[in-house]
Formats: sequence, C-alpha cells, structure tokens
Amino acid sequence: MTPREIVKYLDEYIVGQKQAKKIIAIALRNRHRRMQLPPEWQEDILPKNIMMIGPTGVGKTEIARRMAKMLKVPFIKVEASKYTEVGFVGRDVESMIRDLVNNSINLVKQEFEEKAREEIEEKIIEEITHKLIPPIPKTAPAQRQEEYKKSFEKMKEKVRKGEMDDRKITIEIEKGVVEETNLPPELNHAQENLSKIFGMFIGRKEKKEVTVAEAKELLRRQTADKVLNQEEIKREALKRAENGIIFIDEIDKIATTGNQRQDPSKEGVQRDLLPIVEGSTVNTKYGYVKTDHILFIAAGAFHISKPNDLIPELQGRFPLRVELDSLDEEALYKILVTPKHSLIKQYQKLLEVEGVDLQFTEEALRKIAHYAFVANEKTEDIGARRLHTVVEKVLEDINFDADQYKGQKVEITPQYVEERLEEIIESEETTKYIL
Repeated sequence: MTPREIVKYLDEYIVGQKQAKKIIAIALRNRHRRMQLPPEWQEDILPKNIMMIGPTGVGKTEIARRMAKMLKVPFIKVEASKYTEVGFVGRDVESMIRDLVNNSINLVKQEFEEKAREEIEEKIIEEITHKLIPPIPKTAPAQRQEEYKKSFEKMKEKVRKGEMDDRKITIEIEKGVVEETNLPPELNHAQENLSKIFGMFIGRKEKKEVTVAEAKELLRRQTADKVLNQEEIKREALKRAENGIIFIDEIDKIATTGNQRQDPSKEGVQRDLLPIVEGSTVNTKYGYVKTDHILFIAAGAFHISKPNDLIPELQGRFPLRVELDSLDEEALYKILVTPKHSLIKQYQKLLEVEGVDLQFTEEALRKIAHYAFVANEKTEDIGARRLHTVVEKVLEDINFDADQYKGQKVEITPQYVEERLEEIIESEETTKYIL
C-alpha cells in the first residue's frame, strides 16, 4: 500500500490525527522499500522509531494496532511504568520480546491452520469415526472388509454433517502440557524438566468421555500440532517477530524531572530499554531474536515531563516525533458516526439482536458529543473514552428494558439525551463520579 492508501485505511477507523497517520504511513512504506533491497543494504537500514505525544484517548494505541493488523505482523503493547516494579513482579524488560514472539507464534499458527483447515478437519472426522466404528482386523475376509469400508464412509459423512454430534465417545487427549510462561529461557527449561520429573510431560494421554461435538473441538489443537510443520512455523514466527511492532505506552512515566533526577528505578528502566531499542539479540523459548528491525512506537501524555527529560541515548532512538491533537466537540461527534465500527453502530447492532431498531437524530448525537466534551473539560480529559461512559448512561434504561421494546423503533432525541445527562453535567461532583 502507498502512504496515501495507508492513511485512507486508517481514516476508516480513526478520526483526525492526520500528521500521526502520515508519519506512520511513511514508516510502513519505508519497511516495504527496505525489503526490496539487497541483503547487505537491508541490514544497515534501521527503522525510524516513532514517539507519539498526546493525551489519553486520542487514538495513539489504535493507530499502532490497526497498522499491525493491516500488515499482519506481530504487535504487542506494554506499559513502560510496569518495569519500574521489576523487583516486585519479577518481569524484566526482555519479556516484551518474548511476548512478541509468543504473539508471532500464535499469528503464524493461525495462518498455517487456516491453510491446512480441510486436512485437519478430515483427520478429526476420521479419528472420531474410528471411535464410532472400531476398525476390523486386517486378516478379515475381503467381503467383510468391503462392507466395513462402506459403513465407515457412511458414518464419516454423518459425522461431517453433524448428525452424530450428540453421541458420546471416549477419546484420548494430551494432558499436562506446560503452559506458556514469560520466564527467561533458562528457567523455562528448568520448569519443563521439573514437569517431566513429576510425570506431567507432554504426550501423556488422558481418557475422556465427551460428545462428538465436543470431541471435534478438543481434538482440533492436537491434530493441528501433528499436521502442521512446527519447525516451519517457528522459523516464520521468529522472522516476523524480528519485523514486528512494539508499542511502549506511558513512556512519560519513566522520564525523570527536577527532584526526580536521581530516581534509580525510572532511569534504570530507561537504561534497560536502551539495548532492546538500539538493537540486540534476545534469547527466547523458540530461539534467538534480533531486535534491530523491530519498529518501536513510544507514547505518552507528557503533562508533567517532556520528551527531553528522557536520557539522551533513548531520545535519540526515537527520531520521529508527532504531537496528537486533543479532541474537540466536532472530533467527538465524528468519532460517534464516522468510523467503520463506530460506537453508535455497535449499540445499534447489539440491540438489533433483541429486535430493537435503535435510531439517533443528528441533534442527539451532537448533544452526546457536547456533553462528553464538557465532562472532559470539567474533570480529567480521557478523550474519546468519555463517549463510552456518556452513551452508556444515555442508553441505560433502553439496554435494561430491551425485551419490552422488541419489534419497535426507538429514536433517541436531544430532549431524551438532556433528560438523562443534564443534572449529572451541571454538578461537577456528580460528573466526577458518574461520567
């Protein structure tokens, strides 16, 4: 996609923030351009990391998330402030790379499963049919074998169509699978070894009596593991992780200002982040990952601190900076109606399930945007997230009594919005607690 096409795609989901979208689009296009170059050039062209500056709820995370979805690359969001408590919660900065790799493994596995879906389904149906009609000895007469083959194919068709879904069968499923953890690889190996000592290793079978419908779901995971090439998945996932996107939120919380200059935890986290962002090799459960070409997007409100309160080395690793605009009343109105899956459309779809035709007049939507803007001004500015609270309050009674409105058209008017919100907005204290 060209930068213009990327911006057009983002416009379907995010209102405004043209400058941020433009910078993101250029960064993405540069990644594509880099991939077309010879390997020696690819190695030297590093991604230009981005720092987004702006209050909460203006679309920083959404821009990054949509971008990752569009590219089908692994994406994770981490809060920089959690690493200041590393001594208490036992997580280290490298864990973000392990999270990214786990995300990448899941993403690639889903794609491979989708490609091999027919083969997986066929093997599951075959296994279930064998449970319903146990195989006969190979030494059986040819006629009996022929009859068995016909019965087997008929039963297979019934299982495929779901006609046998209520029948109970006994299946064997793998138990004691060591769960994914975010421990360093060395501790992961130790955990796996301990699991084996206690007899909880992968491969131990457990018999379970379930319906055919449940068996189809339970067998899907282990059948997929047998069908798919795990080594190929691992290779592809590591490759994608090395070109993934990491969104570091609340980076302003680890900036040191004035009397905090000597805060060891905040400055320590910045120094720990530095080698990851600069480019290093991290050991994960699935293999080594180079972080040189991961795109890092940092974001923060920077109300108290400023970007130049970060240590100079870290600042230098985020050469592209963009300031996102606060949301005015007009922007809040557009957020209600413009995006592909806007908040209003979401509520209409939800109530459609109950048989309620929910409609809003334009004046009512303007009123909702106005009240959300006023609430943001009176209390903490939480951006577009305020719309969720306001709309929920407006539709509270309709959501509760939806069954009574079945088959009816319900129109939300400006008067209706005023009735629900006027008193709350007038009192600053009430606004603070309710909206």
